[in-house]
Amino acid sequence: MAASNGAHIVVVDDEPEIRATIEEYLQMQGYRVTQATGGEDLRRIVAEEDVQLAILDITMPGEDGLSLARFLREHTSTGILMLTASGETVDRIVGLEMGADDYMAKPFDLRELLARVKAILRRAAAPAVAGIETAPTTRISFGQCLLDLDAHKLFDADGAEIRLTAMEFDLLKAFAEHPNRVLNRDQLLEMAHSRSWEPFDRSIDIRIARIRRKIEQDATKPQVIKTVRGAGYVFSPDGK
Repeated sequence: MAASNGAHIVVVDDEPEIRATIEEYLQMQGYRVTQATGGEDLRRIVAEEDVQLAILDITMPGEDGLSLARFLREHTSTGILMLTASGETVDRIVGLEMGADDYMAKPFDLRELLARVKAILRRAAAPAVAGIETAPTTRISFGQCLLDLDAHKLFDADGAEIRLTAMEFDLLKAFAEHPNRVLNRDQLLEMAHSRSWEPFDRSIDIRIARIRRKIEQDATKPQVIKTVRGAGYVFSPDGK
């Protein structure tokens, strides 16, 4: 077994075989894994322990994965990987709108699952260590906001933190590092997600809409992240 990396992952699925399979495979990779049969289990676990990532099945009896994703995003900084049945495009989109970091369709390859897990955990890991002085941070100002690349945080004009998911941070970072340049969906997914986009993949558009609601004075008339019809998006730090 690989050495433990300290990450705690909770697998929430109503199918015991799927939970057991994911648990066994991820434990072999050195992760600490806890099974949860549904919402009650998950809420108890996150109340008692730190959880770095939750793997949520969308379709479950009782409280479904979308409801649990909303709960996690409102109350924790836990990463979220959604599991969807093949073809459940609407649920996928809703899951992303609620702040899920990524999704996978069932049936899935365990090696791809591991790659997605690693990517979410890597994006969520803050590079700074509390109590240790670090070099001056790289900070980028735009609109009424300040993006701290080293701390992986976004602040408003009053210095209050604006919460971002790991994927939202990576996407905003990609924009901030390429100002005033038109970026298409393929480029953005490669920069921020390490995977190519599928036809009709709306994940980038959904996340940009979420980011706009957080950084724009009027999300319906964006001045910082603008749409370039037929080409992609452009990041304008000065809002011009």
